[in-house]
Amino acid sequence: MELRQLSYFVTVADELHFGRAAERLHIVQSAVSQQIRRLERELGAELFDRSPRHVRLTGAGQRLLPEARAVLAAAERAREAVERPSGLRLATSTGLGEHLDRVLAEFAARAPGVPVELVSAGARERLEQVVAGRVDAAFVRSCGPVPGVRIVPLWDDPLVAVLPAAHPLAARPELALGELAGLPLSITARRTNPALVDLVVGACHDAGFEPVPGPVGGSLQDRLATIGAGVVPQWTVVYASHARVLHSPRVAFVPFGGPGLALATGLAVRVERAVGEELGERSEGELGVFIEACLAVPSAASSAAPSGAHTHTHTHAL
Repeated sequence: MELRQLSYFVTVADELHFGRAAERLHIVQSAVSQQIRRLERELGAELFDRSPRHVRLTGAGQRLLPEARAVLAAAERAREAVERPSGLRLATSTGLGEHLDRVLAEFAARAPGVPVELVSAGARERLEQVVAGRVDAAFVRSCGPVPGVRIVPLWDDPLVAVLPAAHPLAARPELALGELAGLPLSITARRTNPALVDLVVGACHDAGFEPVPGPVGGSLQDRLATIGAGVVPQWTVVYASHARVLHSPRVAFVPFGGPGLALATGLAVRVERAVGEELGERSEGELGVFIEACLAVPSAASSAAPSGAHTHTHTHAL
């Protein structure tokens, strides 16, 4: 049995048509048919019911299909592992700010000379990259169970309010969420960051109000520019660790008084790369050292949250 035969089989199973499968594979139809027949002889079973009108998977073909996909995916991961240079490839997103810088510095001290490549991607794409083996791990926030993935808990990321610098609340050392009830909330679309949106909207409900809808979507820089213009006073939230590296003189970043708002940050790792119970599913090798570095750096909550504030965490959405 060859990988090529399994690839041909999966393509025919997807198309249920030998001609279309051959077009996708950029080979002649007779070559596809020949390899499928050879695979059937090796397995001792018919994989397709063939007729002039249709092609269907047999029971044996249906049982083989998920196994064939798994074999091909494993072969692709093996190829990428060999081709990939030494070091770590990590999927990340905006908002980790100075905390990620401190983690990388700690890792460099523990593993001198080991390169780290950061790949920016959306929340769902980061998890898909972990499952597919395209990255070694991914930073995720408030992530629920994902098949084939284990989440190593790392730290809580506090949120701060963003207001026009000229707004009366902007001069406050901290504010209560309920004080924002009359201002439109400008926030990313839920499909982009469901954990963040659900946390903020849910916290508003807990504070006794429905947030006034403001502009949805767009980049963070666009939202900050709109808020800073102050034409229509509105607010949004950013991670406290990110606020320290943003340079927006026309807006103010104001911490929430207790209980505050925070999202739990973790590191998503493929199940087969996580072993044991120590360090919340500690991994071996360079990845294990990186997890140790993450856990060694003081949490964002302890360094960024207002003194005495409690974090309002959200832990069930992507």
